[in-house]
Amino acid sequence: MKTLISSSLSHKSHSQILCFSLNKLAMIYSQKLLQTEASQSSASGPMFSGNATTILRRMLAERRIGSFQVENQRKKEKLDKTLKGLCVTGRLKEAVGLLWRSRLQVEPETYAVLLQECKQRKEYTKGKRIHAQMIVVGYAPNEYLKVKLLILYALDLIPWNAMISGYVQKGLEQEGLYIYYDMRQNGIVPDQYTFASVFRVCSALASLEHGKRAHAVMIKRHIKSNIIVDSALVDMYFKCSSFSDGHKVFDQLSTRNVVTWTSLMSGYGYHGKVSEVLKCFEKMKEEGCRPNPVTFLVVLTACNHGGLVDKGWEHFNSMKRDYGIEPEGQHYAAMVDTLGRAGRLQEAYEFVMKSPCKEHAPVWGSLLGACRIHGNVKLLELAATKFLELDPTNGGNYVVFANGYASCGFRDAASKVRRRMENAGVKKDPGYSQIELQGEVHRFMKDDTSHKLSVKIYKKVHEMTSFFMDIDYYPDDLESSCPV
Repeated sequence: MKTLISSSLSHKSHSQILCFSLNKLAMIYSQKLLQTEASQSSASGPMFSGNATTILRRMLAERRIGSFQVENQRKKEKLDKTLKGLCVTGRLKEAVGLLWRSRLQVEPETYAVLLQECKQRKEYTKGKRIHAQMIVVGYAPNEYLKVKLLILYALDLIPWNAMISGYVQKGLEQEGLYIYYDMRQNGIVPDQYTFASVFRVCSALASLEHGKRAHAVMIKRHIKSNIIVDSALVDMYFKCSSFSDGHKVFDQLSTRNVVTWTSLMSGYGYHGKVSEVLKCFEKMKEEGCRPNPVTFLVVLTACNHGGLVDKGWEHFNSMKRDYGIEPEGQHYAAMVDTLGRAGRLQEAYEFVMKSPCKEHAPVWGSLLGACRIHGNVKLLELAATKFLELDPTNGGNYVVFANGYASCGFRDAASKVRRRMENAGVKKDPGYSQIELQGEVHRFMKDDTSHKLSVKIYKKVHEMTSFFMDIDYYPDDLESSCPV
């Protein structure tokens, strides 16, 4: 943008200097004519009156300006012809360079020829330069050229990658997947950045079929992967519950580092395979790969899910002692959750109070969840008060707080918490379930009727509910009674 602005200013200053010079030359020429006129007047009497002199000046000025305009028009016509000729002979680079040096507006047909040549040769960067030249010289493209520019940008890989990545970051994975397939249908060849985003999409959607398709395209196109793509691919297979494929991809990696190892451990941890996480962690260290903070978070989370309090303490203390890694708020929260799940609530509370992360909301959130599970109302109120003070917009923790009261029999207190949540205008993001069927992902939420088959789905659910709650149901009657 700075280049365009400076170029525009430079063009403007050149135009002003040119106009000033022409005006100055016209004045000098007029003065010479007047001097000649005066000398002739003194020698042989007045040739023109004052009014005639004024008229002469005006005629001379108009003649010079008209001559300049004609000359400028001739230059433009010559430029148009030259640019088209360069395009016809395949010299697109020279054509774009000449267009920039000329700093002139050309005819719409010439711009169209240049953009078409860029499209056919897949020279998208040169197409952008042509568009930039339009902006610099102040040319407003007509509707036809706007369509040309739109097509040109649509055929560029960078905007497609940006759109897919943007949808992933916003949690709109299904839309990102649609964009990927639209890009393929338009003949755009994906690159490493494309697949890094697509594999994340498939991980979030747990869509193994689409993930395998994308992986196959990457292999077929001989697109070289990198650490980011490799880790995203391993993560995708594990998130789609394809452990063998995930580990196979990992074993075939030419380069292993802390990122790929962490991705492997995270995949096992996602499915609660605690022993596999710890085995991979030890093997990673044996191969000389140093863990990073994310690796330790995966390990601590695995210890949490496995109820391994002592192992959790061991790895938590190892962070700073053995690797010089200062534990962060997420590591403290994982340890609080580990202690809380084991019922060691007082120890968890004392750990929080001694930690440097007392102002880190998730630490109190972990303690709040543990108090709800074990019915410790006193600590529940304390943790909830502190948590809501640090993160008053988290609707999920209002719900945990209310459910904690309800599980301990304090219905009125639970209702007050929910009213407080409503009065604060805080809403909890709705939970959902999803299933992939024949390559299409279907998502369902509570009381959701947006699905095109919602009527049939609800009818079948009611039939199944009645079937399983029938007091006269016996296993031997399954074949004759099943409505399916």
